[in-house]
Amino acid sequence: MSLANPRFNLGDAVEDAFDWITEHASWLFDAIKTVITGFYDALYDVLSSPIYYVIILVLAALALLAAGLRKGWPLAVFTLIGFYLIRSFDQWLNAMSTIALVLVAVIIALVIAIPTGILAARNRYVSAVVRPILDLMQTLPGLVYLVPVIIIFGIGPTPGVVATIIFAMPPGIRFTELGIRQVDAEVVEAGQAFGSSPGRILRQIQIPLAMPTIMAGVNQVIMLALSMVVIAGFAGAGGLGGQVNESLQTLNLALGVEAGLSVVIIAVYMDRLSSAIGNRGRLANAQ
Repeated sequence: MSLANPRFNLGDAVEDAFDWITEHASWLFDAIKTVITGFYDALYDVLSSPIYYVIILVLAALALLAAGLRKGWPLAVFTLIGFYLIRSFDQWLNAMSTIALVLVAVIIALVIAIPTGILAARNRYVSAVVRPILDLMQTLPGLVYLVPVIIIFGIGPTPGVVATIIFAMPPGIRFTELGIRQVDAEVVEAGQAFGSSPGRILRQIQIPLAMPTIMAGVNQVIMLALSMVVIAGFAGAGGLGGQVNESLQTLNLALGVEAGLSVVIIAVYMDRLSSAIGNRGRLANAQ
């Protein structure tokens, strides 16, 4: 290699390291695949087994429960009409598969993101390590995540869920750290003056006051997960992403329009539902 024409074989080195990891940690990846596949199958069975209008009524009831009867009725009406349209597009089972993929990815992402965000807010060294990793995770194109996860987990829902978790997790960590850091220091000092332990201050002061910001992060995680689940259709994850992928391969405009519109309906529902839950948390804190 000359200085005038540099060529660093970084890709080969990363590939060798990746091969070593997949060879020596196959038991771990098998366990992860078993857990994620089981979680996804259970959620999909719950969503797809009842007749479609039962699920539509449940989703509308959740909208009313989250936003209240007075403010929640527009979202409930939208849910009834929107999900009925999805059924009329003959995309019901694909939509339930997509919702199951999103829920699995969001739950696992938040289980990792919120404690990591709390730890980063309370320890500046952890924050210094986490921030550049989050920058890398948020700047890499979504399709890049599919290459390694397909090599490890093969084709199916699991690589789609894993790629979605990685892609959607950063806002959950950032917003949680930001929310905890924004809590008024005098309020925390008052808790310390009354002899509260760090754990009690976190549970009873910092997390409740930071909840609106944390919920904004949850909202972002949900929306990013939904967008990534569509991309994960290229990994054979199925659902509406698989339909969009099929429409691209066959140039089927009608299928692409119906699958795309179904994704939009689910995205609007999840966005408004998570926002309503966040607003109720904000009102509860204000009271």
